[in-house]
Parts: sequence; C-alpha cells; structure tokens
Amino acid sequence: MAVTTLNELFIDELRDIYHAEKQLLKALPKMAKHATDDKLKAAFTEHLEATEGQVDRLETIFEDLDLAKRGKRCEAMAGLVEEGREMMDEVKNPQVLDAALITAAQKVEHYEIASYGSLVALAKLLKHQSAVKHLEATLKEERKADELLTDLANSRINEKAAA
Repeated sequence: MAVTTLNELFIDELRDIYHAEKQLLKALPKMAKHATDDKLKAAFTEHLEATEGQVDRLETIFEDLDLAKRGKRCEAMAGLVEEGREMMDEVKNPQVLDAALITAAQKVEHYEIASYGSLVALAKLLKHQSAVKHLEATLKEERKADELLTDLANSRINEKAAA
C-alpha cells in the first residue's frame, strides 16, 4: 500500500506493530523456557500476558476505526526474534544465556517503545482519542517491562553471568 497521508501512515504502523506483537506471542514462551533465573522466567511469562492484552487493544483500535484486523509483516521484529533465537541456540552457559535473553528482550522493548511512542503522537494529531488511550496504556506497559529487565540485569543476572 502506498502511503500518502498521515492517517495512512498511522494505519500502516498499527498493522506493523500488530504483526510484531503476534510474533512476540510465539517468541516469549520460548524465551521463558530457556531462561534459568526464576524471576526472569516470571518476567517473560508476565509479559506474555501483557502482550495478549496489547493485541486485544490493537484489535479494539482496528474495530473503532472500522479497519480489518490484519497485520503487515514487521521485518524489524522478525529480525529481533531471529536474533534472540540464535542466542538461545548459540549461548551454552545458562547464566550467560539469561543475560543474552535480557539483551534480546530489551532490543524488542526498545523497538516497541519507539513504535508505540510514534503511534501515540500520530493518534493525538489525528484526533483518534480512543486509540490514544489504548496506545498510551501499552506504551506504559512496554516501559515498565524494559525497566524490569534492566533491574533484573543489574541486580542479579549479569553478576551471575560474570562469575
């Protein structure tokens, strides 16, 4: 689809992040399975639940805007998920793998924070008030997930990996 208006850009980005979130629904259980630290496992499991809610919010936005609920292949997320999968295959030390999983997850979180931040700005400008509310809620969750991962890395995971 050729994008010629700001609203078309907004819809294109919504479809991109929708596909990205769908990819994460498949990737997060694998990350939780490979994590050895209990708190990290729990963080991935909790974020899976949050991601399910984020998908629901995106579907609500599609409904509110009278759009088909469909994604557009998110190449960026596909690359980030693949990079995480490679880490799970290549890193053999379990403590180092936990640190690698945090690295991979934070790359994902930062992509999502950038995407949702941009979507909030566009939704505000386009006066899609319902979308703003839903997108801001998700942006808040993504920031919280990133902070949790940073705390886990700094308080326990990275030290265990260094030992």
